Amino acid sequence: MHEDIAGGTGKVASWLELSAGALAANVATLRAVAAETGGPRALGAVLKGNAYGHGLARMLPLVHPLVDLLYFITAADALAARAHERSRGLAPKQILVIGALDAEEAVALAREGVDAVLADSSWREMVAPLRQAKLERPLRVHVHVDTGLGREGFTPGQITWGELDFLREAGDVLQVVGVLSHFANTEDVTEQMYAQAQLDAFEGGLKALRAAVPVHEPLQRHMAASAATLVLPQARYDAQRVGISLYGFWPSTETRLSARLVLGRVPDLKPVLAWRSPSQVVKWLSAGSYIGYGCTHRCSEATRVAVLPVGYFDGYPRLVSGKAHVLVNGHRCAVLGRVMMNHIIVDVTRATHDERPLTATLLGVDGDEHLHAETLASWAQTIHYELVTRLGAHLRRVVVP
Repeated sequence: MHEDIAGGTGKVASWLELSAGALAANVATLRAVAAETGGPRALGAVLKGNAYGHGLARMLPLVHPLVDLLYFITAADALAARAHERSRGLAPKQILVIGALDAEEAVALAREGVDAVLADSSWREMVAPLRQAKLERPLRVHVHVDTGLGREGFTPGQITWGELDFLREAGDVLQVVGVLSHFANTEDVTEQMYAQAQLDAFEGGLKALRAAVPVHEPLQRHMAASAATLVLPQARYDAQRVGISLYGFWPSTETRLSARLVLGRVPDLKPVLAWRSPSQVVKWLSAGSYIGYGCTHRCSEATRVAVLPVGYFDGYPRLVSGKAHVLVNGHRCAVLGRVMMNHIIVDVTRATHDERPLTATLLGVDGDEHLHAETLASWAQTIHYELVTRLGAHLRRVVVP
């Protein structure tokens, strides 16, 4: 049932479980939502950040047959995806690198038929190396329009003023096939005034781009990430690039509330990831015993504790010290004292009746209890995006149904 990968394979080590069934259900849900505002649209999976901490090596084979596009932040990951396709005889998907590139990487992407995002004026310097490479086909690029995030991209004004004029003479090596942007404030609010202003700016950028440079029609337009896919129908355009929701997490509480208003319901998203840990030690401590560095917890009564081989090295946040709990046999068990580099200590007095080895759930379902990533993130004073992407790459990932 489980499928292991290299890394973190010790007998006493925590592991991550990845539910193939939950992933497939999330894809079906997202496709159904997008289809409510017209015909079928392309659904893209964002696999940056080690597939949002889930592990690219395990997630790519699961995601590949379910979606239409693959989005990566680095050329190396995109090229690895092409190698994955070749090694398994799979039909190549559209792949788009949304991060920065150097000239060598741009040449490699062109040769592999991988798309790139043209997001700044440094691309002027890419033309000569691409020509020197004597490519069989031009590199397909998607122009990034900065509509109000202030990160990558050209503002509509910059396009009008000629920032992309170099593309007029670069059609032999750069083919403009798409245009994209990114929202700045769809997740943190239930009203979407700023998002609407960004949509207006995107339309202005589209018009300016078509007037400024040769483009391949129909241009593929994509702007909606998870939140906009769920609650901003006019932003869905030709493709959605879905990240956090693909993995079964809501972008925010505000997005859930907005979904109920916009869709009339809250779609069911199923977390793909669970985090489990075996016990390293289970033992009794007498009343008055101290636990952890700094003697930060003192037992008020005799306490059965489990030492778990998990710590901040693995991505379990130190800031949850004294606040978090784990699940054991369907019971909530408090984390006692400080989170250590490689260990936490939890109170299992009421969760087990002996000192035999046990398994704790750090994230996921155990019995009738569910410990959400959002909850652990709130204890750590952060967001679930950061929590899952910081899960150790060394942790063993196993695929479950």
